[in-house]
Amino acid sequence: MNNSELAQILIRAVQEADSSERLVDAVQELAAAGIEESVPTLIAALGYNNPGAAVAAVDGLIAIGEAAVPPLLELIDDYNYGARAWAIRALAGIGDVRALDTLLEAAKTDFSLSVRRAAARGLGTLRWHQLPSEKLESVQIQVLEALLLICQDPEWVVRYAAVTSLETLAIAIAVTLPDQASRITNQLQQMLDTDADLGVRTRVRFAQEKIQPPQHQEVFAPKKKLQDIEVPEIPYRGSGRR
Repeated sequence: MNNSELAQILIRAVQEADSSERLVDAVQELAAAGIEESVPTLIAALGYNNPGAAVAAVDGLIAIGEAAVPPLLELIDDYNYGARAWAIRALAGIGDVRALDTLLEAAKTDFSLSVRRAAARGLGTLRWHQLPSEKLESVQIQVLEALLLICQDPEWVVRYAAVTSLETLAIAIAVTLPDQASRITNQLQQMLDTDADLGVRTRVRFAQEKIQPPQHQEVFAPKKKLQDIEVPEIPYRGSGRR
């Protein structure tokens, strides 16, 4: 049995599932097969109002990787916010830069906080090596500007995701845009000082610890081994005291 035949059997099992449990099992088996032909069915599973099936479908799409990106962008559901959030999560997990515009728009403007959160997280997982070198810096600045804006989101879970992405972006731009690093550190410190949510402030502190430059350590000369130390010869004066 080739992959195409296997895919058709597994797809049919998803389509014919007559209970929530069987649907989850069928989507899990389809996702585990990792066959590109299954992408449209996995995308459809994102909108079945079945979290177990959606999680399995997201995992399958991420495992398939770059081949899943064009159909995800084409078939993403603008009206079903649950399905859209799952699709954004899949795109974030793949990290393909072709999803950049979708992630930026969703993170900044989407009505659903779950979509904004997933998109904000996805901005920190982009695979920068996919970009031409001449575009890398401009795109990184674009993402930085977006994340600084998203840090003002009224929902704490979205701000939390933005902090996570600022951490990974700070590590990336340490090489390409070191002059922009202070904008991230300043934003994190501002959030640490003013954000109302303890979870966000805790995540900020963790990010600061991850991206801070190594502290200067005083360098001491290595200790010499005893046998390497020249000990002056002391004249023998006998064992008695005088």
